[in-house]
Amino acid sequence: MQGRKNYTEKLFLSFRLSDRVPKDNLYRRLRETLDLSFIYKDTKELYGSTGNPSIDPVVFFKLLITGYLENITSDRKLVEHCSMRMDVLYFLGYDLDEELPWHSTISRTRQLYPESLFLTLFNKVFALCVDSGMVSGHTQAVDSAPIKANASMESVVPKMPATPMKSHLKKVSEENGETTKKHVGTVSPAHITAPEHELKRMEKHHQNLRDSPVRLAGASHKKARLLSNKTHYNPYDPDARISFKPGKARKLNYHCSMAVDTAEGVISHIQADFADGRDSQYLKGIGLRVQGRLGKNGLVMTDLLADAGYSNGANYDFLEQGKVTGWIPVFGKYKPEIKGFPYDRERDEYSCPMGRPLPFKGFRTNKDGSVLKNYWASPKDCKACPMKPQCVPKTKCKKIIRTIYDEQYLRAYARQHSEKGKRMKKLRQSTVEPVFGSLTQFYGLRKIGVLGKAGAHKVMLMAAIAFNLKKYLRKGGGRPFIGILSTITDTLKDCMTVFHWSNPIETDSHKGPIKTTLFSRILVQRPLLQQPRTFFGTLTIFAN
Repeated sequence: MQGRKNYTEKLFLSFRLSDRVPKDNLYRRLRETLDLSFIYKDTKELYGSTGNPSIDPVVFFKLLITGYLENITSDRKLVEHCSMRMDVLYFLGYDLDEELPWHSTISRTRQLYPESLFLTLFNKVFALCVDSGMVSGHTQAVDSAPIKANASMESVVPKMPATPMKSHLKKVSEENGETTKKHVGTVSPAHITAPEHELKRMEKHHQNLRDSPVRLAGASHKKARLLSNKTHYNPYDPDARISFKPGKARKLNYHCSMAVDTAEGVISHIQADFADGRDSQYLKGIGLRVQGRLGKNGLVMTDLLADAGYSNGANYDFLEQGKVTGWIPVFGKYKPEIKGFPYDRERDEYSCPMGRPLPFKGFRTNKDGSVLKNYWASPKDCKACPMKPQCVPKTKCKKIIRTIYDEQYLRAYARQHSEKGKRMKKLRQSTVEPVFGSLTQFYGLRKIGVLGKAGAHKVMLMAAIAFNLKKYLRKGGGRPFIGILSTITDTLKDCMTVFHWSNPIETDSHKGPIKTTLFSRILVQRPLLQQPRTFFGTLTIFAN
């Protein structure tokens, strides 16, 4: 007999969300695992004692976490999505007949709460991962990527010089192919100024580009403009900076720097910076913050992995001073030695192919603050040298300029070309780069939907929190056996001896042959005083 379902909406229901959400559901496990009660205390000072009640701070953060887990960056779409999901409603603490907060309330609350509150939540989630054994701490992989800002290149306007120059503004408007009238309603009241000499220098550079016989691709387009962070800015989001990657168009971006633990791929640090800065200038801050966060959880960083963008003599010296081995490839222009000019370390001088010395003459400081060492040959020696036309045809004498961090560069160069250095490069590529891909594709970090550097930092922190939470729940909130073995062996790799042996097959007359037992014994030769969480003593592992 054919059945047919007839639906008539009931006026009263006996219904509980907890009965409809499975035990292994992500949001049910998240509700049982994540304790956000500390947020009430941290946000109490942000509210007054009178007026209408605000959105529950815990509900606000749960909504944000849900948005990044579901890859939803729009507050309006997030509220619509949550209202149709029973498991999400159970996670938020709402019943089916309760109305969720208005989407604009989420936006205003995000602006109200400081960055420190988001950072506190990130530290809490990171501590959960540490307690479950997912973080080894000793090896961290660092990388960065530009994240598109919520601003358009079409709305950038020229900066004003510190002293009003109507003629200069007219020239800039003409060179951009636009009239000043077009910018009357777009420029914010708070104009951003730039030094007059910088504007003149950039104007000269732009003029050289226009006069060059080799025109750039797209330069003949009617909307083509010469833009620079030194001469232009976006009035709607002044913190956004013009940047680009090779082969891609210029965009207004933010710079996202991130550190990932190599044990299970847990994000140990993430921050937002201006996109016009170099990777190398952010490494010290990243290293200090990562070391501080690991230290609070009883862990110590001993190795740091990064690409050549972080190559810098000051960074190598900073890591060595902190007793951290930096596995950072040396920048391509660095040469460990100068062909034909051997270096005498004791005398601190070079020698030319003709045997003449190039002694140390003094230091020189560049505009970026880097300090260099100068080695000059005697003008008399070079003038009488028969090799002068080939060596230095246009100068009086041969000059060699080296960095004061030459020894640090040489040690980094040696590490880079070692077998361990090649393994570390592969480890970095397989650790931090997939995490960046996941954040941009599945955790709402393809574009920053808010304005300002502080807002961008909040967005990045929430994406990292959602990523770490999902990884934590995927591991079951406990330390797996393989994770234990990997963490211990990685930590004790430099101070242990491993013996492997097996017992022969024994025979029991009643039960027959007994299976061979294979086991390993790890004997600790010396204690690790730098690792408070290190296991001391003798560890015996049995595996049948």
